Amino acid sequence: MSQTEESVIKSEEFEREPVPHSHLKTWKSFLGMYAGEHAAGTEFVIGPLFLTTGVSAFDLIIGLLLGNFMAVLSWRYLTAEIAVRNRLTLYYQLEKICGKKLVTFYNIANGLLFCFLAGAMITVSATAVGIPFDMQMPKLTDTMPNSYTWVIIVLLIGAVISIIAAKGYDTVSRAANWLSPFLVLAFFACGVVALSQLGVGSFSDFWNIWGKGSDPFPGQIKYTFWHVFLWSWFCNAAMHIGMSDLSVFRYAKNPASGWTTAAGMYVGHYMAWIAAALLYAVYVQSPEAQEFLANGEAPPVAPGPLAYNAIGVFGILAVIIAGWTTANPTIYRAGLAFQAIFPKASTFWMTILAGLTATIAGLFPAFAMKLLGFVALYGFILAPVGAIIVFDQFFAKRFGVISNYAERAGINVNMSFLLAWVLSFVLFYFVSVSQGVFLSFLTLPAWLSCGFLYILFSRFWQEKITLADSR
Repeated sequence: MSQTEESVIKSEEFEREPVPHSHLKTWKSFLGMYAGEHAAGTEFVIGPLFLTTGVSAFDLIIGLLLGNFMAVLSWRYLTAEIAVRNRLTLYYQLEKICGKKLVTFYNIANGLLFCFLAGAMITVSATAVGIPFDMQMPKLTDTMPNSYTWVIIVLLIGAVISIIAAKGYDTVSRAANWLSPFLVLAFFACGVVALSQLGVGSFSDFWNIWGKGSDPFPGQIKYTFWHVFLWSWFCNAAMHIGMSDLSVFRYAKNPASGWTTAAGMYVGHYMAWIAAALLYAVYVQSPEAQEFLANGEAPPVAPGPLAYNAIGVFGILAVIIAGWTTANPTIYRAGLAFQAIFPKASTFWMTILAGLTATIAGLFPAFAMKLLGFVALYGFILAPVGAIIVFDQFFAKRFGVISNYAERAGINVNMSFLLAWVLSFVLFYFVSVSQGVFLSFLTLPAWLSCGFLYILFSRFWQEKITLADSR
């Protein structure tokens, strides 16, 4: 979901040294980027999916308000704070703590998750491209491709996006920034038109679209205030508490630039999500959607037709562009992650590999139709890595632990890092699966657990190494 890192920095610039003072940027450099990054293809899916969970008006509107605020605080007081202190990329900071081999392991996980996210965005664009061909749209319960038309359109979109990402990222990056206002306007227009179609004439009419909530659609789970609050806080957990945006804010003059993330949260993750939900609310009232519900099925969430119904061809273009501007930099970042694993391979071919992986993922609608769950899993896996950076930064000295241990000890694998990450993931993921606990409820416990375990294991492990070296 992120084009910010590439918009702020050039590839291979200050990768293994602190950013010099001459290259620091003011808060204005981050404001537009975050606003544009978070009004993107994912929003066309996430907004409608909230409606399928039977959420109430209070739980949605207030939950999003507070959850996004917590995300902003996380960026401001954790990510931006550490980024400005050290001015290092995430990858170099990790290498200092955990060692080169574990950074490679992290890159594999990061690269694959980026590919799956990009695949979901290819799916989003395909729902718009398929409209002139009267293509059957994927249902919420679909996991496999549903037609040859779908396969052909996804393959073509994936090929175009992959080639552009591999050969012309600078141009795409500039284009994405220029197109951001268009996408914000498109979401706003969709929301206004949908309100008119729903006959909303007052705030109480708007509130009553969700009212006190309802039963979730078939195959979906019921969302409460806490589901909305925690999901909206942690849907970008990999970026803030997971510290991925260290690479972005290392260019900030001071940590206060972290407040600019509010532009992304309240333009994209508030206005755009609600606007997209309104589009789906209009569709749910249609005879076609009611027939699905009468048959015990959830009506499909297809961003292309939803936007087309509201603002015509402008809506089709908005969905295609939104999916493209999200998938393209995501594939590019995945290619860089893979290239770090195979440094002798060219970035071009690693990006093509990432694009191929993303395109294959895009063939399967489940990545887009289950986007709420996938994004929760994405943050859950990568966020605990950020806890180790935070605890190493703020608590290592207090508890007698050597900071940046892998660098100082000259090792490629810091076992304290590996054990803390794996144990936290396995323990809390098992709790989620075995007890049916919503994964976003466990992201913060897993994050704290990983940080505490890292400090605990480091005290034990570093002491043992010291004792062994003294013999």
